Order: sequence, then C-alpha cells, then structure tokens
Amino acid sequence: MTAAQTRYPQAILVSCEIPWDENQELLEAVFRRSVRATLRHYRHLYIFGTAGEGYAVNQAQFRRIVDIFYQETRGDGIRPMVGVIAPSTALALEKLHYAYDRGFRAFQISLPAWGALTDAEVLTFFQDVCGAFPAAQFLHYNLPRAGRVLEARDYQPLIAALPNLVATKNTGGGHKRAAELVRQAGALQHFLGEGNFLQGCLYGECSLLATFGSLSPHKVKAYFAAAQAGDFPAMLALQRGFHDMLADLFAALAGERKIDGAYDKLWQRLGGFEEMPLRLLSPYQGFSEAQFQACKRLLISKYADWLPG
Repeated sequence: MTAAQTRYPQAILVSCEIPWDENQELLEAVFRRSVRATLRHYRHLYIFGTAGEGYAVNQAQFRRIVDIFYQETRGDGIRPMVGVIAPSTALALEKLHYAYDRGFRAFQISLPAWGALTDAEVLTFFQDVCGAFPAAQFLHYNLPRAGRVLEARDYQPLIAALPNLVATKNTGGGHKRAAELVRQAGALQHFLGEGNFLQGCLYGECSLLATFGSLSPHKVKAYFAAAQAGDFPAMLALQRGFHDMLADLFAALAGERKIDGAYDKLWQRLGGFEEMPLRLLSPYQGFSEAQFQACKRLLISKYADWLPG
C-alpha cells in the first residue's frame, strides 16, 4: 500500500497533555508553552485522547482548551487534531460541532463505552458522526476501554461507507493486528505505537503514534526515518531500546500502574518540560515527585543518550 493510496499522510502523531493546578483549574500559560514545545519537533499533534484526559474534562474546559489549541496551532504544515471521547453519539456530536465551528477539520473518535457495540451499531455510530461532517477527517482511536476492539475485517465496511474515515490509532494486538491492519485495511493510515510500528512497516506504509515523543524526540524521529528508509535493522535496535527503557522505567515506578495520562505527563516532564504538573483530574492519580526523581535518576544513569540535548 503506497502513500498515494492511503487517505491520510504518513506521520508521527503526538499527544498534548493538559496541566492542572491544585484546584484542578487549567494552567493556561503552561499549556500554551507545552504546545509550542511540541511544535518544535512535530507537526501532527492532538488533544484529548486518554493521555490528554479527554474522558475527564467538562464542557467548559473542553471549549476553552480547544480555543487555546486552535490559537497555538496556526501555521503552515501544522496538522492539529481534536479528540472526542463521549458515552453517546449525541455528546460526541456536541463536542465535534464546537471544535468544527472553531475551525478544526481533523478529529479522533472512539466508540461509546457504556456497552459494547454490535456490528450494526458500529456502522451507525460512524455514519452518524463522520456523516455529520463530510468536510472533516476522522481517526478511530481503537482501544479495549471502548468495550470493543475493531479488527481489520471490521474496518472494511466502514472504509466502503465512509470516505472521511482516514486513519486509526492501534497500539495493541502485537504483530498479528499490525499486519492485518496494514494488509487488509490499507486505505486507512494506521498509527501504531513504538512497540508495533516496526511490525506494521513490514507489510506496508503505516505511521507512528509516539508515546515517547516528548521524552526522546530525536530517537522517535530516527525510528520514523528508519521506517521511511526501509532500514529494519536500525528500527529493530531502536524498538529494543524503547522496550528496555520502558521496562526499566516501570521497574523504577515499582510496578505501580496508572491511567495513560499519568505516564504521558511523567514522560513530558522527564523530557525537559519540567513545569508540567503530574496531577490528573479527579478521581485519577498521577505519579509523585519522588517517583519522578527516581525515573530521572534512572534515565541519567542508563539512558542519557535518549534524553533531549
């Protein structure tokens, strides 16, 4: 599957995290600086995935952050995307209408999670959402929290019915799902994580959802460049490095598991943006200052060449 046949360009996609103060109010100036820091390295960026706490914000917060994100992502070649996580079609459309009217044309959507959708309900959801904005482009955020994970075969009727469904985000499923997505649903651009990007590239064009985009931008960009060059030995070495670093970081965190946003804020702060608070919106808990310091010591002692210069 060549670039000309995919509906969305090959790219590195990164999440922008939302900083909160002690009263769970937006730190607007910090957020603006965070977006600008991201734009120094990447042109495809988004707000309100799981890492960006898209499930947790109220409507006023959603609208204010969308407004700021729009202001900060004007410029040639910038491809901003707004994530929409909602328990119903109606609530998803409410958020989408606001962001669309503000000027956004690329969106990341996930299935409503209150109950797992049937095949007919999946098609209805995508028709009702994507069909309401024919001039927009949609990426499907495919994750177990939605109650149903779509496989390559599930995308085929959606591809036929919805020309503005252009991409997916799939970080799970390993080699098998990566291969099937690229081979059987290649009209879509599949954004895979550091752990399965190499496997997808074995079968054709795919893109990188960069978990470590803020922690190690030079290694992330090297990984993507190796994929474009077809340099699989270089990709394998980098993939092993990402795996080993993540395993060591988990060990430094004493195996404590938290929701995605806790890790992404930690990674961003470890990458040098130290004004990013580690706190999350209620009820979720971020990592502590002591845990941050433990991870920082690990990276300096063992992975100094993975940190930004």
